[in-house]
Amino acid sequence: MKLRATAIAISAMLSAAALAMTGCTSAQETDDGGGEGITFWVQEDLPDRVAATQEIVDAFTADAGIGVELVSVAEDQFSQLITAAAAAGDLPDVIGGISLPQVRTLSANELIDTAAVGEVVDALDRSTFSEKALELTADGDTQLAVPSESWTQMLYYRTDLFEAAGLEVPDSYEAILEAARTLDTDEMAGFVGATAPGDAFTEQTFEHLALGNDCQLVNDDGEIELDSDACVAAFEFYGDLVTNYSVPGAQDVDTTRATYFAGDAAMFIWSSFVLDELAGLRNDAMPSCPECVADSGFLAANTGVVTAIEGPDASGPAQFGEITSWTMTDGGNVESSRAFIEYMMSDGYEPWIAIAPEGKVPVRTGTEEEPTLYSDLWATLPAGVDTKAPLSDFYAADVLEVVAAGPEDLARWGISQGQGNLLGALQGEHPVADAVSEVAQGEDPATAAQDSAEAVRSIAASLE
Repeated sequence: MKLRATAIAISAMLSAAALAMTGCTSAQETDDGGGEGITFWVQEDLPDRVAATQEIVDAFTADAGIGVELVSVAEDQFSQLITAAAAAGDLPDVIGGISLPQVRTLSANELIDTAAVGEVVDALDRSTFSEKALELTADGDTQLAVPSESWTQMLYYRTDLFEAAGLEVPDSYEAILEAARTLDTDEMAGFVGATAPGDAFTEQTFEHLALGNDCQLVNDDGEIELDSDACVAAFEFYGDLVTNYSVPGAQDVDTTRATYFAGDAAMFIWSSFVLDELAGLRNDAMPSCPECVADSGFLAANTGVVTAIEGPDASGPAQFGEITSWTMTDGGNVESSRAFIEYMMSDGYEPWIAIAPEGKVPVRTGTEEEPTLYSDLWATLPAGVDTKAPLSDFYAADVLEVVAAGPEDLARWGISQGQGNLLGALQGEHPVADAVSEVAQGEDPATAAQDSAEAVRSIAASLE
């Protein structure tokens, strides 16, 4: 058996850089002869989710007789860890929970066994997957990863306030600005959104709105487009929102949620992962609005969601979202890795999605025999951390239908233009987030767009 790096060995090698990595069960210790053990990295470091993943891994080992060493990797440490492991010749066999940019980074460095990945997708039956998910996780006809689940970026808004003011659903630049102007007061911001520099969440928030105006990272010829008229308009729109109708100071993933939860903003942008918290199912992130004191579910009952948004320069609405996937590394244990991923996408799929259904919308909708098995199951799964309950207990059916349909309408910068590797390369520098921060501090939108375009051109040149 080819020896793989254990979590302890890799952590020791990188401890000077304070990288977060936690090893769980050892593949060598649990392999009982049914197949060669494997090392599995999961991009997840929340203790409850890691523990739940370990239970699924243990069930697989009991069923298949293949030991699996589970290694928890923090999202912001993944790139450094995978680079160090590749340099040391100690890559894991399987990586799970990775984003689209990370898939492209692995592909650009030729670390994926694409033939084995394609075989897994074929074995599971391509027709059981979302076509959009397969498209986003492929490079032409080459499958780079097995798409597992998705989360979507959404605009959340106070339906009670919108109805009282006679406002339309905020699904366009015009409607969002009109609502922000109308509902912004000394006591409440019309809107709150991410503006922190060097922050992936800021970049995701802006990409969501920019896609709605057909602002693209690159065109079909691979030329950087961030300084196009459509992108300048997107920067101007977001700048208007965050400078005139938001709260002061740099805003991030925590502050935007806290402001809306306190009842201090009429709209905010966040991922579908906030749905359980909005329903009062997580003690350390509870809604705190005045009405929430008597009813922790008040905000959930009075919040609407918008997925796709349309700007004035677009021919139709678009939305940002993420597909998280499984992949196998080149040179790994193919047979055992295939068996493990196929298990996680079949017998292990329900408990895997159940770890956090609010952010794990299945992109494998079912099986050949039961085409909607997993999509039907999703809405019934209990969500939450400290309190567990189905999302359907708190949200109207039309809200959950919008969330469930999200994977079919996802768009991402660069991938459809064949520039997915560039998208991966941007993750370490976040030039767009820096430009958003500049606009939030009063910088001219055209100048900020130009700055971000030049930064991306420099990164693109480094890849040639």
